[in-house]
Amino acid sequence: MADHHFPSRDGWRKDGPDRECEDEIPYLLRAEGDLLQAISGRAPLPQVLTRICEALDSELGNMISIFSLPDDDAPGLDAIAKSATLFRLYKFCSVGVVDGNGEQLGTLEMYCSVARRPHAGEAQLIERATWLAAIAIERQRSGPA
Repeated sequence: MADHHFPSRDGWRKDGPDRECEDEIPYLLRAEGDLLQAISGRAPLPQVLTRICEALDSELGNMISIFSLPDDDAPGLDAIAKSATLFRLYKFCSVGVVDGNGEQLGTLEMYCSVARRPHAGEAQLIERATWLAAIAIERQRSGPA
């Protein structure tokens, strides 16, 4: 299946979604505030990445998402792809997680039960999820506070 690429977070829409409220910061992912707190509180990276996937899967529905890092076990990732095929899941998208300099920090792979591509609203959520993952990965790389 084709991989899908999304614009860099530098081109991110500044005004946010239409969920505006006077007392709330507009987030694209409903769980984004909690995720940012977990990242700033230095929650373990695997836990944060799992929570980002859960938030994304919950928002989009009928999805299975997984982040992989450059040092992850390649045979294990191949097994995941084979399992997805076995369960008749289709690759929805594969998106790189990059830092501000364009360095590859990881990959987000998403699978769904229907062969289709992300629409514009889904692409924004996916881009936001990869942005959060990049923050979490960079935070872990920077070491203890």
